[in-house]
Amino acid sequence: MSLDATTLDWLLDSDPAIRWQVERDLQGAPPEVWEATRARVSREGWGARLLAKQGADGQWAGGAYFPGESWQGDPAPDEPPHPDDDGEQAQPWIATTWSLTSLREWGADPAVLGDTAERIDAVSRWEYDELPYWSGEVDACINGMTLANGQWLGADPEKLALLRQWFLDHEMAEGGWNCAWVDGSTRASFHSTINTLKGLLAFEELVGGDAELAAARHRGEAYLLERHLLFRASTGDKVAPWATHVAYPFRWVYSAMNALDHFRRAAAHDGAEPDPRLAEAVEAVHADRQADGTWIQERRHPGRVWFEVDVPVGERSKWLTLYGTRVLDWWDAARTAA
Repeated sequence: MSLDATTLDWLLDSDPAIRWQVERDLQGAPPEVWEATRARVSREGWGARLLAKQGADGQWAGGAYFPGESWQGDPAPDEPPHPDDDGEQAQPWIATTWSLTSLREWGADPAVLGDTAERIDAVSRWEYDELPYWSGEVDACINGMTLANGQWLGADPEKLALLRQWFLDHEMAEGGWNCAWVDGSTRASFHSTINTLKGLLAFEELVGGDAELAAARHRGEAYLLERHLLFRASTGDKVAPWATHVAYPFRWVYSAMNALDHFRRAAAHDGAEPDPRLAEAVEAVHADRQADGTWIQERRHPGRVWFEVDVPVGERSKWLTLYGTRVLDWWDAARTAA
């Protein structure tokens, strides 16, 4: 572990959603310790607060990806765009898909959501063409979250099977995915690909493996690896400023840290070593590390939230420090072993 005792204590003094991951991934605590902390996610702190926002129909904010038109509520006000937000447009982060994804990624126990999958199935429709929720939408990023969330909650397996097939049918020729395929795009996207990869991997972990889907995931990972996670294949130029900007929550936005944490998790799932083509992205993450071993929140993804789960721009982020430290520890451990 590359953290000093003071920084580790700072990380451990956190919401259970962060603490159990610090205990497992950075502290090396035995399973009975971090599993007990993880069990608290549904009862305390952010997890409990978000569960309390769920509506009687099973949805959050009365909508699938966006709040429902008739929904009345009082979340936190819109976060104003940061000057360095690369022109990103504000959107709300309070509806069902974002809320379920947060709970799953924080480690909440799906059992506490009861029959949520069935309630959502009965009433929730995507804003695009009123498509039924668990059958997915036309957006690769949305469908990646939905496939993982559906398996996590135990949604209708027949609908999830169709959604699983969607990714095989919409993979780009070069590998990867693009949410803009519906508008005619035939090239993959960094943003769409990383969100799809994260969803597919979570699904594979939950079902215990899926060879056909894993092969598609590997092709999508190869798309990013060929670009060393940062560069355009055509020119070798850095793809955009957002490639190395760090912000938590990640939302749908690509970053080197976001991608590297996926490759860390995928390597553990696949029993693989880190690919050497990750080196430039690792160096970019390492360059943002402060002298005390922490990372600074560089930007915010503007939009309405139920409540804040990380610090304002310019402050030390526990989430980013968790992600950054475990990526660098994973990379360094593999190099030492070699």
